Amino acid sequence: MRLPQIRLESTSARIAIHTQNAKMEIEQPPAELSIQQPKADIEIAKIPSRLTIDQTKARADVDLKSTPQRIREAAQQGYQDALKGIARRIQEGEELMRIENRGNPIAEQAKNHHFLPEHEFTLGWIPSLGSVQINYDPGSLDIQWNVNKPLINVQNNKPIIRYYPGKVETSIQSYQSLKIDFENLKYVGPKYEQTI
Repeated sequence: MRLPQIRLESTSARIAIHTQNAKMEIEQPPAELSIQQPKADIEIAKIPSRLTIDQTKARADVDLKSTPQRIREAAQQGYQDALKGIARRIQEGEELMRIENRGNPIAEQAKNHHFLPEHEFTLGWIPSLGSVQINYDPGSLDIQWNVNKPLINVQNNKPIIRYYPGKVETSIQSYQSLKIDFENLKYVGPKYEQTI
């Protein structure tokens, strides 16, 4: 016996999807930096050191005197000798005025004038100790400075952003289909029979 059959054959629709990814580009320009360092202000005030050496006394000790010094000493010595001479003459005059007093003042005065005075000699240092006078002034140094701060200028640059949006494209690659097939199918009606 042959049974009637209905055969269905179907295919699904196919969708094609094409995707283009989004794209982003970021570019960061470097910052612009400007640095200036002003020089420091400095002021220096200096009083130079000074060394003085006075060897006048040492030179005088070895009889190396300057002409003005010799003149001053000779004038002073002449003045002192003149005063001594005046005093001696006054004293001798007074002695002669009192000649009536016992004694022989003329012989005594002649005796005093005849002999040279005695000179004393002693051991000493030539030049004498401490005859060279040394004086030292170290001077001074005054330093004033002012440090200037650096001048920094920064210019920030914004980033450059480029964005390319993505795309999605869809299309139908193949449409759906349905195929129907009949086998051994008959229509039987009143006095009528048909093969389908």
